[in-house]
Amino acid sequence: MNLYVAQNRANWDERAPAHAASPDYEVDKFLEDPAFLSNVVRFDRPRLGKVDGLRGAHLQCHIGTDTLSLSRLGARMTGLDFSPAAVTEARSLAAKLGDNTDFVTANVYDAVDALGAGAFDFVYTSIGVICWLPDIQRWARVVAELLRPGGRLFLREIHQMLWATDRLDDGTLAIEGAYFERDQPITGTGGGTYVQTDVVFQETVAHQWSHGLAEIITALLAAGLDLTMFVEHDSVHGELFPGAMESLPNNEWRLTDRPWRLPHSYTIQAVKRP
Repeated sequence: MNLYVAQNRANWDERAPAHAASPDYEVDKFLEDPAFLSNVVRFDRPRLGKVDGLRGAHLQCHIGTDTLSLSRLGARMTGLDFSPAAVTEARSLAAKLGDNTDFVTANVYDAVDALGAGAFDFVYTSIGVICWLPDIQRWARVVAELLRPGGRLFLREIHQMLWATDRLDDGTLAIEGAYFERDQPITGTGGGTYVQTDVVFQETVAHQWSHGLAEIITALLAAGLDLTMFVEHDSVHGELFPGAMESLPNNEWRLTDRPWRLPHSYTIQAVKRP
């Protein structure tokens, strides 16, 4: 395990229990309402279509709320994450719900060995995850190997243009970050996280990588998948710029000032060639 992966895993291991306890992940609602779905899956559902009876793999599943939401829609799900602590939280929630979804601890690049080649009708990737991967071409090959012929990938992600945008001290939004993939990571330090919590974290170093849209689409095509959907959205799951975004009724967030300037997120679907 290289240093980047080790530090990222330590970062997520420490945050997983805090995320599970935070009201933002709405674990209590899963326990109270058998029909409750995560905000992420509710947003995706019109484009995702029916998954009833399909076998799905959720890569980088974190604490499993999206995975279990897909299970509630009738899919036979397997979640995979490199954080043992996150998988522990996912298994705990599944047990409380009486859901038999499998959760596996493995690096996403080892997913074929961990889950099996050609075993899945669809691969699902929820928002805010591919930035943790250094090589998008290798990721695309993993997705293709997991899918049966005719199987599909469903990916919704934060738009790289929004990722590359920074809010300056005077409140101005400016393109300061990387758009294209680079060999070296974007390394940040900070003791916070994206949910409400009083936990003080000790693991403060994290490494991310940028991936332009053309790089992602080209990688999928080269891996043997054909693009069937590409939609850009004017909202994103999460308040990326506190104080500069407005909350929408569907629990999404959008820039308050001229939101039409930037795509906020996007959805891609691609089907594996026979």
